[in-house]
Amino acid sequence: MFKNYFKVAFRGLLKDKLHSTINIVGLSIGMAVALLIGLWIHDELSYDKNFAHYDRIARVFQNLTNNGEVQTWLEMPYPLADELRKHYGGDFKRVVMATEEDKHLLRLDDKKINVDGIFMEPAGTELFSLDMLRGDRHGLDDPTGVLLSESTARAYFGDSDPMNKIMKIDNLPPVKVTGVYRDFPKNCSFADLGFISSWACLYNGTEWIRTIQDPWRPNWVVDYVELNDHADIAHASARIRDAKLKMVNNALKTKKPALFLAPMSRWHLYSKFKNGVNVGGAIRYVWMFGIIGVFVLLLACINFMNLSTARSERRAREVGVRKTVGSSRRQLVVQFFTESFLTVIVAFGLALLLAWLALPFFNEVANKQLRVPMGSVFMWMSCLGFVLFTALVAGSYPAIYLSSFRPVKVLKGTFRAGRFAALPRRVLVVVQFTVSVALIIGTMVVYRQIQFAKDRPVGYSRKGLIAIQTEISAFHPHIDAIREELLKTGMVTDVAESSSSTTAVGNSSSSFDWPGKDPNFSIDFACEAVSWDYGKTIGWQIKEGRDFSREFLSDSSAIILNEAAAHMMDLKHPIGTVVSSFGRPTHVVGVVGDMVVGSPYDEAGPIIYLSQGNNSVNHLIVRINPLVTARDALAKIAPICKRFDPEEIFSYQFADDEYARKFEDEERIGHLAGFFALFAVVISCLGLFGLTSFVAEQRKKEIGVRKVLGASIFNVWNLLSRDFMRLVMISYLIAMPVGYLVMHSWLQGYQYRTGLSWWIFLAAGAGALGIAVIVVSFQAVRAGMMNVVKALRTE
Repeated sequence: MFKNYFKVAFRGLLKDKLHSTINIVGLSIGMAVALLIGLWIHDELSYDKNFAHYDRIARVFQNLTNNGEVQTWLEMPYPLADELRKHYGGDFKRVVMATEEDKHLLRLDDKKINVDGIFMEPAGTELFSLDMLRGDRHGLDDPTGVLLSESTARAYFGDSDPMNKIMKIDNLPPVKVTGVYRDFPKNCSFADLGFISSWACLYNGTEWIRTIQDPWRPNWVVDYVELNDHADIAHASARIRDAKLKMVNNALKTKKPALFLAPMSRWHLYSKFKNGVNVGGAIRYVWMFGIIGVFVLLLACINFMNLSTARSERRAREVGVRKTVGSSRRQLVVQFFTESFLTVIVAFGLALLLAWLALPFFNEVANKQLRVPMGSVFMWMSCLGFVLFTALVAGSYPAIYLSSFRPVKVLKGTFRAGRFAALPRRVLVVVQFTVSVALIIGTMVVYRQIQFAKDRPVGYSRKGLIAIQTEISAFHPHIDAIREELLKTGMVTDVAESSSSTTAVGNSSSSFDWPGKDPNFSIDFACEAVSWDYGKTIGWQIKEGRDFSREFLSDSSAIILNEAAAHMMDLKHPIGTVVSSFGRPTHVVGVVGDMVVGSPYDEAGPIIYLSQGNNSVNHLIVRINPLVTARDALAKIAPICKRFDPEEIFSYQFADDEYARKFEDEERIGHLAGFFALFAVVISCLGLFGLTSFVAEQRKKEIGVRKVLGASIFNVWNLLSRDFMRLVMISYLIAMPVGYLVMHSWLQGYQYRTGLSWWIFLAAGAGALGIAVIVVSFQAVRAGMMNVVKALRTE
């Protein structure tokens, strides 16, 4: 019986090649998009699951009250790890302290590479279950030990054995290779980690860490914990809440630091906090693309439903005959579901091919390393479920509708589809184009938001500005000589020093006091140590007072505020105000315009610029002469920098490039959304093309009669297109409020955001209508130019 069902279904596919092709191509595109989105979502949901103790690993966070709001920080003071081990060890199997991942200069003889690395306590190798290729997980028990990733070891040693070889990290004492671990996968929080060295190596080799007067004050390390088997994360989180509060001084107690644990399962997808509360993060993109995938697949299924039911009159006699000879309605339903299943199977094979071909491009856009796991049983079981689900959805309405025909009317020739038979098809067309227009609106808003932030005034000039990071001891003592030599080349117009690049601020402090400050109010200021010429070099905007100057000896203890800091201090006349930090008085000489140094989507925070002579400056800020090329300028700058710092790799970052990286995530999401929206429109147009061709064929004789009576091609076009254009307009009217509500809610996640301009909705509607007109016109004009004699002779 089933063999007969498949035979009939196969013959049906061959008999109506046009509509079969449209069905298969539409379904294959929809399924390919759904497959790609499924692979992307699976990759996102699998983040960090490579760790053996995934379910028991957590990271310690703290909520602090700063600037009148609750802020969530990952960084901790380094004594906290010992405090957790000593007084809260009952809940934890391991507590591991580590630095944040950062670039370090890793040297082997004359070979130098900047590599991402961390310094970590020895227990971290077991906590993160390192897959060791050489050595074992006890490699960090040696205070001078370093573990290299597989790719880092290959970069330095090739195929030779790296064990016990001596290397150097930055200016720390020499370290010994005590192990090589397998590279972490791409969907992992430590994907780029090139080496892990011991915490003891950093501590013993860095004087400022050992001599911190109050080690509970600076927050600069990350604490990881592994819960005991019996421990509950909520209970452990509640227990450690005041662990830091008990240890800090009275000034820091005003920040009300409250610790809590974030399980590894939430690090990637739930990383965003607002006012001390987790408000999601990348999980919203998982939901967004999941919904898009369902809708794109639904659009393809709608095509199948529409074309199948549109051909109902052709198949009415078949249904009547089958019922007359004894077929039950259940058997007919099975027959039509078999046809649906066969179409979906063929489409799925094509979808797999399309997904495989699109993966390299998709991976590049999504910054992933996705692959189709052809050898995975789970993958094939998921695909089988996917095929059955699609076949069920696509074939449900046609099966129920076609199997409901009454044989008496059909065989007597009195069966007509009825005036309301096309209503479901019209509704489905409206749904298709509503989804397509809504996706177009969403994509346009995403790109507009990105462009709006890119066009935001940043408060300084980025063009030709580069930052060269180096060791403090190498450049700072010779800054005047370096500046003079760089200016002599004619390739550079200004040179300055700072503690961070112009696109970021690395340090902050709440130690500042000024007249009128509320002693119970905790305010955290970003701090930037700069040289005299910093403002002139970057081109900041003086709003009040003046810039730092060598002509004023008192400027060695001067500061400059940005507008946000002056507003936060509530200073009506800030110039001359005495501001003290740790009892050291400074005075305000100027106020500059707010500069975008953090997220371009957030409001500017308060920043205090500290003047010349600070030992924490480790960035050389250089303005390239606009009359020369960057390549020529760098060719002159590099040898001068190498002369004063021969041990360091000459590395630089253009401010423009650094600023552009702040948009990478949003641009990636925008590209993916546009990619999926395009295919949604293609699928909708395929369905519209199929329906138009069917209607044109169905009304072939009517069109022939009209042409004999004098109808023009325009009259035929108007006859066939007006109903479809009306449906597209209805879709547009529905999509407008839906798109507005969804994108308005999405924009609320940004402090600095664009508006929802009317032209976005107009352009989306005009675009959808224009595409629909082109698709319908092709068939309408073709029908209008047909041979009238041939059309009427078939009667």
